[in-house]
Amino acid sequence: MTQFFFVRPFSAILRSQAWATLREAIRGSHQDYTEGPIGRAVVLLAIPMVLEMVLESVFAVVDVFWVSKLGADAVATVGMTESILALIYAVAIGLSMGAAATVARRIGEKDPERAAAAAVQSIALGIAVAVPIGILGALSARRLLALLGAPASVVATGVHFTQIMLGANVVILLLFLINAIFRGAGDATMAMRSLWLANILNLVLDPCLIFGLGPFPRLGVTGAAVATTCGRGLGVLFQVWTLRRGRGRVVISRRHLHLEPRVMLRLLRVSANGIVQVMIGTASWIGLVRILAMFGSAALAGYTIGIRIIVFAILPSWGLSNAAATMVGQSLGAKNPDRAERSVWIAALYDMFFLGGVGILFLVFAGPLVRCFTNDPSIVAYGTGCLRIVSYGFPFYAYGMVTTQAFNGAGDTWTPTWINLFCFWIWEIPLAYFLAQKLGLGPPGVFSAIAIAFSTLAVVSSLIFRQGKWKQKRV
Repeated sequence: MTQFFFVRPFSAILRSQAWATLREAIRGSHQDYTEGPIGRAVVLLAIPMVLEMVLESVFAVVDVFWVSKLGADAVATVGMTESILALIYAVAIGLSMGAAATVARRIGEKDPERAAAAAVQSIALGIAVAVPIGILGALSARRLLALLGAPASVVATGVHFTQIMLGANVVILLLFLINAIFRGAGDATMAMRSLWLANILNLVLDPCLIFGLGPFPRLGVTGAAVATTCGRGLGVLFQVWTLRRGRGRVVISRRHLHLEPRVMLRLLRVSANGIVQVMIGTASWIGLVRILAMFGSAALAGYTIGIRIIVFAILPSWGLSNAAATMVGQSLGAKNPDRAERSVWIAALYDMFFLGGVGILFLVFAGPLVRCFTNDPSIVAYGTGCLRIVSYGFPFYAYGMVTTQAFNGAGDTWTPTWINLFCFWIWEIPLAYFLAQKLGLGPPGVFSAIAIAFSTLAVVSSLIFRQGKWKQKRV
């Protein structure tokens, strides 16, 4: 009886503290992340970042859910366009690395003025990069699809979808970039809210524009591109309004609205390696798509659905990875490298439990999950195989994602670049071709290569991180 009276109040206290932490994380915390308990700081940063990443993945899942109702060609169109957009995502994420690392370091140094200056230069860089990409992408959409091996039916169905997504890439770049500024500053809740707005609009517009509901025109797969672009555009407007509003850690005023070549060059130096790093990784997906295209539209469609579901699971773990990156940047700015390292291992442990649980769910429920998107038996078979095979490596992915982002948070974007080059180009793509073609495994061979390559990356990046050379990096 005595034990009951002690245990029950203690458990109630734990629940109360958990709810208080959750509310603080979602509402926005004003905690100084360079001080206090590391575990709580990681959680306060990670919760809104996880929700942000979930919402980012919702764009892809919602699009493919509705588009799958239009047939295999429409789904293949989305998959191939996403492979092209992966290069744009690489640029966006690379620029985001430089922005987040620089802003986090300035915030850790208690210098919000220089943080705001870095934010402005980062946004200017993003716009300068997006405009020429948009023009070239819109004009070359048909040719790009053909180069990826798209059948004539896929090109005819999806060329307008590809044109819109590539032409309006500025909203993708700015959404990623400004959210990275928020995360680097520790204002993760602001990034989450911008994705909320973007997704709400996308959720409403997607079925309306794809199927012509109510007063909306029936645009088919093109409607998905219009809906997603409008949603992201609304998110960017909210971001800019928030930066000017002056309630976060980074406040942009009129005095900051000018180009500073010195700051811009420093950002370019950090971001350039980041762009190459992510481009090496994401461009490898194009190589995998090219191999899968040899096996027909059903294999491509199954792969597209499977990877979309996997991305939905892995992107939340990017929230924990980004939390670790913010902790690393701010702790190094505060001259506390030991706190930075401890933050990374704590975040990696949390991520391992999360992704391990998701992997078990995928192994058990792979078939029903894929059938949420399609009932085509051949597509379901490929999608189910993709989910199950790739999910075997989930516990490894947790450590790989967190340690890689920790390097980037320190401004050491060069080390992960070399790791990506080895794991994805020298190892993954040749392995995928060998397993799929030479050993005759077909698409399952490609899925196995993905699992092996990401597991290799986790082991290599963790071993290099332990050496600690990233602690001396200057930003």
